[in-house]
Amino acid sequence: QVQLVESGGGLVQAGGSLRLSCAASGRALSSYVMGWFRQTPGNEREFVAVIGWRGRNTLYADSVKGRVTISRDNAKNTVYLQMNNLKPEDTAVYYCAAGGSGTEPSEYPYWGQGTQVTVSS
Repeated sequence: QVQLVESGGGLVQAGGSLRLSCAASGRALSSYVMGWFRQTPGNEREFVAVIGWRGRNTLYADSVKGRVTISRDNAKNTVYLQMNNLKPEDTAVYYCAAGGSGTEPSEYPYWGQGTQVTVSS
């Protein structure tokens, strides 16, 4: 089993950047496909990005494509989400997840506690 802890969220103005980190413990992160998801109050958790276990394959939601980059450092057991040109609609709690293979939250058995990202206009 793997434990995940996100960090790096905060308050940023529109057009700004943030880098989220997801640190894993309990098991090597290199064993897992990793995903980032986000959720706003009253809405379902939605897919943001996913990265293969070697880091070679990535997939992004259309809403963030071109502004967000997912990466991983298996030696540091950490996955990152670099977010640029942030928009108010990116405001959400961001979660990292492990063990899935695609874009559906239900595919992922392991989740972090989330980190709040707030983008002001």
